Amino acid sequence: MSAPRIFDQHHYELLNRARGEVVSHLLADFTRKLNLQTAIDVGCGFGHFSGLLKSLGLEVTAVDGRKENVEEARRRNPHIRIHQYNAEDPALTAVGRFDVVLCFGLLYHLENPFLAIRNLGRMTGRILLIESVIFPGEEPIMGLIDEHRHEDQGLNHIAFYPTEACLIKMLYRVGLPSVYTLSRKPDHPEYHQNSGARRVRTMLVASTGALDSRQLSIAPEPSSDVIPWDSKSSATHENIIQKLQRFAEKPFREKVKSIKRIIKGRQR
Repeated sequence: MSAPRIFDQHHYELLNRARGEVVSHLLADFTRKLNLQTAIDVGCGFGHFSGLLKSLGLEVTAVDGRKENVEEARRRNPHIRIHQYNAEDPALTAVGRFDVVLCFGLLYHLENPFLAIRNLGRMTGRILLIESVIFPGEEPIMGLIDEHRHEDQGLNHIAFYPTEACLIKMLYRVGLPSVYTLSRKPDHPEYHQNSGARRVRTMLVASTGALDSRQLSIAPEPSSDVIPWDSKSSATHENIIQKLQRFAEKPFREKVKSIKRIIKGRQR
């Protein structure tokens, strides 16, 4: 018996179930209010969310950068238009403008996520649903990461992973006036921090206008006190209360490591 294909494996089933429940609740809230009719699934993989959007009554288009994913997605979703496009390619915007743009599990696999977000912003008629693994930290920055050479990773196996603050800031800077976090995050451990592990994923909603929903909380545009060309500028200028709050939220092991680093620094 052959092993299930990568996007059919059990951990993806659990992740997609949690993400899908949130998408269904959000769109149930907004479809009638905003008269949502069309949607695009960017980075569709095998078309799981393309099918979900279709089941919710939307006219769906989907795109993916890998030819083999496009072929499999077409096989599984014969009534959905599916094209091959790299999300970083400005030509993607020629596909059209949609009431709902969904991009899950893709941005952190890209070399140029800001460029991709510009494309997504241009395609967004009403709301943009974004999901991503996030780089640790509070600053609006990205970390360049070597990825494994697996078919669920980036096309070139090296990618910029944004912090949540960076992702929020990019959404604002492409011209989307409202960005929201979820009041209730997906029911999956990767969206939650606990005593043994940090939160590794986020899901955000951006829109072309203000949204009124108990499911959403406005996310202000992040700023940074760090001025890279000023040698006296650093994150140490942050408010002490913010530092203490972040320290309190860290898992116990990370607290111990932080204390050890401080002690070593003072001993030098």
